Amino acid sequence: MILLGACAAWSLITAAAHDGRPEGVLLAVLAVIAGYAAGRISGALLPVAAPCAGASAGLALAVVLPGLSPGPRYAAPLGHAGAIAALLALATGAACCAAWAARGSGLRLGLRLLAAGIALTGAAMGSAIGCAASAAVLLCSLAAGSMPRRGVGIAGLALAAALVAGTIWAVAAGALPEALESRFASHRVQLWQDALRLARRDAGLGVGPGRFGELSDTAPPAVLLDDRPHSALLQQAAEQGLVGVLLLGAGFGWALYALWRTPRSTPIALTAGAALTALAAIASVGNALSFTTVTAGAGLLAGWATARPWAGDSTEL
Repeated sequence: MILLGACAAWSLITAAAHDGRPEGVLLAVLAVIAGYAAGRISGALLPVAAPCAGASAGLALAVVLPGLSPGPRYAAPLGHAGAIAALLALATGAACCAAWAARGSGLRLGLRLLAAGIALTGAAMGSAIGCAASAAVLLCSLAAGSMPRRGVGIAGLALAAALVAGTIWAVAAGALPEALESRFASHRVQLWQDALRLARRDAGLGVGPGRFGELSDTAPPAVLLDDRPHSALLQQAAEQGLVGVLLLGAGFGWALYALWRTPRSTPIALTAGAALTALAAIASVGNALSFTTVTAGAGLLAGWATARPWAGDSTEL
């Protein structure tokens, strides 16, 4: 909680220094805190039913309610591929966590079929990223059952997230061969490059939260549909400087550390870690963290995976 408070405080500091708009950051932090608290409570009381209900709700939000909006604004629809993919990945992680917490083999099989159905739903919706992310979470969850110690798995997830973030930064800096950069949409790369240019203007404090759109003069106006560079990493660098980047990375690191120390079983810890890593990868190339439903869902999943059920659960470090 101290780390999340530091994220909120730093957004206020950078906003005061550059007349920024920290409402989006504050709302995201509040959503994570609320989701985490709700996840810890419901996970302790209902270790199977709570994540199962969350998985169903996440799937419903991605499919049935496309009118949800990003950040504090309630006009734009939830039509961004990154937000849908993030919801599907988190829903798959919740279903798999519920499966590992279930006692009966029939219930466990049914919950895994739900997780597989979420991945197939992503394919049916035309969300290739969502389908791939959900499938990856499901496969990681199944593999976690044969991993006796979670330390190696947590380290591997951290490395995977770091590789994705480093690749995006390298693309923005033009440090990769053109053949690799061409795999990303040109307008997205242009936004990343613009964000990195703004980050270099003021590496300490950034240009201020919510000010990327008004200061971006490289990307065409038609590309700036939501005034964001579509990369959480580069948005933090541009708007809140290197300290903001460090706080963002520390937040993800704290989540992995909490999963490493959780009293829940190793498969549950690694399943939740895989889903959060998938979210980190999606957020590195999109604006998924701009959606309150996604940040609240991430907090919920972390809470469910770190709650101590009243009935007790084994732990293996």
